[in-house]
Amino acid sequence: MDGTGQAPQGRVPLAVVLVDHAGRVSHWSSGARRLFGPPKEDAVGRPAADLLPVSGALPQQGPAPHDLEESLGGQLSYPAAGRARLDTSAEPRDRIDVLWWAYPLVGPGPERLLVLAADARRLGGDEGPEAERIAPAFALHTDFPAADELARKLPEILPSMSVSESARIVSQVLELGYPVLEFSQHDRIPVTPDWGVSRRTERKARRAAAARATALGVPSPRTPLDDAEDAEDAEDIEYAAVRDRLEFLNEVSGRIGSSLDLSRTIVEVSRAVVPRFTDVAGTYLREQVVAGEGFPEGAPDATTMWHRVALEHTDEPGRWDDVVPVGESMPFPVHTPFFQCMTSGDPVLVPYISEEMGNAIASQFEKRDIRPLINHRSMLVVPLKARNVVLGFMILLRHQERPVFNDMDRATGAELAARAGLVLDNARMYTYQEAVAETLQDSMLPHIEPHMPGCDIATRYLPGTLLGRVGGDWFDSIKLPGARTALVVGDVMGHGLNSAAMMGQLRTAVQTMAALDLPPAQLLRNLDDLAQRLGDNYLATCLYAVYDPIAGELHIANAGHIPPVLVRAADGGSELLELPTGAPIGVGGVPFESVRVPVAPGDRLVMCTDGLVEVRGEDIGVGLAALCESAAHPAASMDDACDTIIRTLATRGGRKDDVALLLARLNGFAGDDVAHWTFDPEPAEVPRARGLVRDQLALWGLPGISDSAEQIVGELVANAVCHARGGPVQLRLVRSGTLLCEVEDTEHALPTLLNAGPGDEFGRGLRVVARLSRAWGTSRTATGKTVWFELSASSR
Repeated sequence: MDGTGQAPQGRVPLAVVLVDHAGRVSHWSSGARRLFGPPKEDAVGRPAADLLPVSGALPQQGPAPHDLEESLGGQLSYPAAGRARLDTSAEPRDRIDVLWWAYPLVGPGPERLLVLAADARRLGGDEGPEAERIAPAFALHTDFPAADELARKLPEILPSMSVSESARIVSQVLELGYPVLEFSQHDRIPVTPDWGVSRRTERKARRAAAARATALGVPSPRTPLDDAEDAEDAEDIEYAAVRDRLEFLNEVSGRIGSSLDLSRTIVEVSRAVVPRFTDVAGTYLREQVVAGEGFPEGAPDATTMWHRVALEHTDEPGRWDDVVPVGESMPFPVHTPFFQCMTSGDPVLVPYISEEMGNAIASQFEKRDIRPLINHRSMLVVPLKARNVVLGFMILLRHQERPVFNDMDRATGAELAARAGLVLDNARMYTYQEAVAETLQDSMLPHIEPHMPGCDIATRYLPGTLLGRVGGDWFDSIKLPGARTALVVGDVMGHGLNSAAMMGQLRTAVQTMAALDLPPAQLLRNLDDLAQRLGDNYLATCLYAVYDPIAGELHIANAGHIPPVLVRAADGGSELLELPTGAPIGVGGVPFESVRVPVAPGDRLVMCTDGLVEVRGEDIGVGLAALCESAAHPAASMDDACDTIIRTLATRGGRKDDVALLLARLNGFAGDDVAHWTFDPEPAEVPRARGLVRDQLALWGLPGISDSAEQIVGELVANAVCHARGGPVQLRLVRSGTLLCEVEDTEHALPTLLNAGPGDEFGRGLRVVARLSRAWGTSRTATGKTVWFELSASSR
């Protein structure tokens, strides 16, 4: 305290006393010992009134006058504060002015009252606590049970105190190590908290007393205080209504948006409002939103189609299903509340649906009478908006037994719709982006034919994560001349759109080079050169195999990829094929080698990307061993075999990488399904070739395609004789799902399709081939070229 007599800024020791329900002391702080005298061991358990001998209590701020003795008697039901004289001796000069605060406690413990007290002389001056703005602070280190809770609720006890100010006071208490009283002349903080609960409790007690007096025949005149209390009651009712609305909105917010799945989100939004807020909730969305076509453009109009996506109600089951089934699409005319809501973007309140309005709404439902379901009910139509665009709306109906929708309900509905619209838009965007990613990935991955010449194929692709469906893994099968099939599996390093785009470029390049019938090692060499030209970041692994069902062998080259698994049909055993590993595509400067592996009919080849066998923290050899084991399991079909492998390996260790799997059953061809002839390069050999083809097709039971086959073979053999430069001409027929015919000669120049005029001598042969065949093509060989064509096998 300074010499001016004014209250200084500072800290004052604070006495802290806890009183139980019996009025006995259960806690006695060191500050209480210094202020009142008795030590803790003497005070705990004694009646509080004996230890706090006060007189002349001077009640201060509070709902009603109270003194400390009355508070100690357990009659206090709300916070109170005051000033009292503490008699330490018979001499008046030894009397101490004490400032005190009393707080009732509610909880499972025995404590019922918290008393705080301080020496008023330490505050300075005689103006008392009315002049000083006093803020009690509680020491967290004290051992009474309510300390932590009181410290956390300091801003609630003192409504004007900020959270930051409370934190500052608590930190000071922790530094000092004992309770303090902090005060300031610059801040207006009430000594006694102005709690509405206390005022309401007091009003109830006063009205109960007035009612008892009236019952006894003693009239209670109305006073201005009664009018004020009535106004406060109205405010309390409004406050309770607002609180209920906020609780409802918080509850709804917690119930919606648990998933990014659009359909699930729609159901969550509808179920969140029934039955607490409404009895019927119908949700409509624009068809573009439901179809996943992106953000709808333009304002809705009378032609906009709205899709009914959900309907929740409290009526008997099935009552609404036939009249307004979920899944129906319909427009809404201009004169309806629905059109007003969708065009204005604001809620539309209809407190009562009259017969006239019910008839107007029912006219939109052909051959269905909806009037019994909507007439005489209260309706609220709320828009579902995102970024100022109406995505849909909700129609809410209340039964006649419930209060009609009012302006507060409209405000609540608007807030509800805003939250629901945001959640729906998030789900819509996710659904749209997921559809785009799937479309992109599907366009990048080929649609593999399950049956190729001499082999059956099954494939699987799994994205790394649900949120990242686009990746760089791919597989492919490419038809080659000579009834051969190229089998490809590759893996671009990385994930996302960049990897998918890179994968699309590499896959297209592989298809182009495979059509040139390049040997596997040369194809990978060219692919590596292309990747280096495209950029430094183009890195990928690739496994390229060519299956020749006639020769019964695989011709394979590897570029840094995991080896394939070959399952032998003879004994059911499986093995990893030992191949030269090679460097990944894009490294450059590393040679690629190829090997030939003999196979038997019925053998199975398994090719996959490393996402199937790699697990973080585990050696890849473990995954490859598991792949060999699962690939050897017998399966009823190729799809079943793929599913067995996926179930066994893809669920291990929280997989996060993409998976591409290709499984080929190498069936080969039976000896009587292949016919082969060699001709001299003489014109006389052309009719001989036609006759051999006719006889072979008759032997195979395919006379229906004999004429077309004879004519095409005649054209190709004649061209070969003309350009063979003296070398032999080879003719081969292969019967599989189609008829494959190949004519090979020693001329390296590939023929091209020409536009032959009426007087041209050449250029008509390939036009005949293109017109009559199902497919045709050309390719270079080591000794010349091959021209091939296919016809649909038919006995007609």
